[in-house]
Amino acid sequence: MEKNNKNNVPLFSSNLFWDVNPDDLDMEQHKSFIVNRVLDYGQWDDWKAILDYYGLEQIASIAKGLRSLFPKSLAFISTVSRIPENQFRCYEYLQSKDKLWHF
Repeated sequence: MEKNNKNNVPLFSSNLFWDVNPDDLDMEQHKSFIVNRVLDYGQWDDWKAILDYYGLEQIASIAKGLRSLFPKSLAFISTVSRIPENQFRCYEYLQSKDKLWHF
């Protein structure tokens, strides 16, 4: 796996970090940010990169504490880690959001 800087950050898809400089990322210091972006916007190679680096147990632990994940991302990490969706913080947050229309 190729690295893109001195912090040993793998080469991720260019669309993941549109709002930050990828060279400023540190895999340990910014792991929640990286895992969140890969789960929501990453491609398969991005998933494999964080899986190789962090391992499934640590990714699942990080994901459990994330405030927001797309519903598909939540379903994916829940299925892969075999942790029920209701144990993720973002699940509770999704359930508490008001619906636009009350029909």
